[in-house]
Amino acid sequence: MPTSQLHPAFKFNGLHFDDVEDLLAFARRLKEDGAKYEKQVAKFIIKWFNNESFIRVKTSGSTGKSKKIKLQKLHMINSAKATGIFFKIGEGNTAILCLSSKFIAGKMMLVRALTMGWDLHVVAPEKDAITQYDNNYDFAAMVPYQVYHSMKSLNKVKKLIIGGGEVSAELEELLQAKETQAFATYGMTETITHVAVRRINGAGRTQEYAALPNVKFSIDDRGCLVINAPTISEEIIITNDLVKLLSPTSFIWLGRVDNIINTGGIKVFPEQLERKLTSEIKLPFIISSEKDSELGERVILVVQTDGIDKTPNYSEAFQKLSPYERPKKMYTLSKFPLTENGKIRRSEIKNIIAGYKTLR
Repeated sequence: MPTSQLHPAFKFNGLHFDDVEDLLAFARRLKEDGAKYEKQVAKFIIKWFNNESFIRVKTSGSTGKSKKIKLQKLHMINSAKATGIFFKIGEGNTAILCLSSKFIAGKMMLVRALTMGWDLHVVAPEKDAITQYDNNYDFAAMVPYQVYHSMKSLNKVKKLIIGGGEVSAELEELLQAKETQAFATYGMTETITHVAVRRINGAGRTQEYAALPNVKFSIDDRGCLVINAPTISEEIIITNDLVKLLSPTSFIWLGRVDNIINTGGIKVFPEQLERKLTSEIKLPFIISSEKDSELGERVILVVQTDGIDKTPNYSEAFQKLSPYERPKKMYTLSKFPLTENGKIRRSEIKNIIAGYKTLR
């Protein structure tokens, strides 16, 4: 018996399908004649209903070399159902797929719609996709960049999940004026997208991530999150994310253990420091570190300056920080190295900066 499911209520851009064969015939036509993003969607649908019990996907590569892994279709279905239960999005609800189905987040929007019978609007994964249509949606998933460029139309969406990158403090503040229920997600390819979410606007706004159904959390001796989710992974997943564990089903995210800066015996989390500076620095930037003879490591600011004639002076912004948080030096790069799905390669930037110093 095949694992993959087709809910009888599923719709693709308003089209209903009598059975799997009807859908596959449509997907084959789309694979031949559709736009690039439509061809990617079609390829996934065809793979979803083949005889294999798994789907091959690529990890993001944000913390190391990207690699291909196998995800069990049954686990993907379980993940889809957990999202439906948590957000109360079921049969007949409307959703928009404005993410690339080349990556796991886009693939899972398709799986959720196919499994739970959503009326799915599939569009090109552009930065302002929802601004181009008059439709209203019960559910949507976007990356932060898309949310920034969709602000004027966000009220078309009842419930919005944001993933693929950290939600900045500035973006959170912008979302406070929106009726849309917005949630930041925590997850990775290995966990088949999100295993925890936190509300980032409205009365339910919080810094705490809450687990989806059938997910439990603990921490290891480094203070990093350990995920036990038997319905989506046969193995316990040990992460490099430092957290404050509040309960077996909730935590506050602090930052990546491989990014932490020990300066003069004080631990600085770059991600938290970036949130403090995001309203002051309008150019793309990251907080990093370099070796220091007295402090061990010192905090530095790295700014992307492509197209900028003169780099702004941030001395006044730094005065708002604690002494150990203040960047001791600023470096500029014309372009940040990115992963295939747009995440900044922090370790590569650190190596570039170290290379600058060696050349000097």
